[in-house]
Amino acid sequence: MLTLLARFFIPDRSDSKNPKVRQAYGMLCGLLGIALNLILFAGKAIAGSMSGSIAITADAFNNLSDAGSSLITLIGFKMAGQKPDPSHPFGHGRIEYITGLIVSALILIMGFELATSSINSILHPQPTDFSILSCVILLCSIAVKAYMAFYNRRTAAKIESAAMKATATDSLSDMAATAVVLVSLLIGHFTSLRVDGWCGLLVSLFILYAGFSSAKETINPLLGQAPDPAMIRRVQEIVMRPAIITGMHDLVIHDYGPGRQMVSLHAEVPVHVDILKAHDVIDNVEKELKEKLGCDAVIHMDPIATDDPATNRLKDAVMELGQAISPQLSIHDFRVVSGDTHTNVIFDAVVPFSLDAERVKQQLEAGIEALPGGHYYAVIQIDRPYNA
Repeated sequence: MLTLLARFFIPDRSDSKNPKVRQAYGMLCGLLGIALNLILFAGKAIAGSMSGSIAITADAFNNLSDAGSSLITLIGFKMAGQKPDPSHPFGHGRIEYITGLIVSALILIMGFELATSSINSILHPQPTDFSILSCVILLCSIAVKAYMAFYNRRTAAKIESAAMKATATDSLSDMAATAVVLVSLLIGHFTSLRVDGWCGLLVSLFILYAGFSSAKETINPLLGQAPDPAMIRRVQEIVMRPAIITGMHDLVIHDYGPGRQMVSLHAEVPVHVDILKAHDVIDNVEKELKEKLGCDAVIHMDPIATDDPATNRLKDAVMELGQAISPQLSIHDFRVVSGDTHTNVIFDAVVPFSLDAERVKQQLEAGIEALPGGHYYAVIQIDRPYNA
């Protein structure tokens, strides 16, 4: 159904990175979600009223909240697609994360309310009536939720949307919850056990788990999570392709919402290379990053002495010291400045978050001062790995 609708409402579907295409997919999924959830709410409300089951009625209102969640997602995609303005020069893409967080909050509230009513049903159990119509409605609901989980997950992967992924997770939990409700109805009909309240409690646990999982998916990008390793590899491949660039470091990827990323990094070039030629290469790399990855890039050019044997030997010795502290520790921007009384060894050290930065700095300073061949003094700038 979604594929058919997409053919009519999204003519140019090939470029899923395009903000307009992403917005169209998000709004289409939102509208379809609203329609299907309202149909499920009406069917389950009828089934719950006929059977007197608290679990079915609670599941019906869960679908009603899902319709509200789809409406929020729809509004979020509409707002996230707005163009940058003077107050928001990086666009409005993070609204998509915020709407995903709101959806997660609604899921958690619904789970808590359902848990409360289920506990009351456990303490004061009431008989439920069995009907074939109720079973058919619940079976149809499971099938519809399975389809919704499928198209939401596929769309989330296509347009790389955390909000759509949260909606897909919610649909899966709803499918499991409705299956539990159906089982409780069958148990109540074929046995004397009154498990309606217990099954409602189990449904609430499914919903709460889905809410926490969805919240995690949307909170992380808002807090500033590490970039996707695949994105890092693609940036590295493009930057390191020109022969003139001998290394790169200080890569930072800023996420302002799906399809709205900014990249900053340092590219190392030999110190003897013509500066205008190097600048031209850097400009071309920035342009390629924009064309292939859709991100704005700012590259700082670092001239590196690559043909001085003494500097290279000293750099190798310092790198060995760093590897002895931790294989994850790396060194860049290495320079040597000689004086009458001592030699300054200047570099940046990228220290993993698992290590104490000050202690690592002290270990490197002590190791460098003890190196043979001169009076060395370490001038170290500590960096953290923002891309790992």
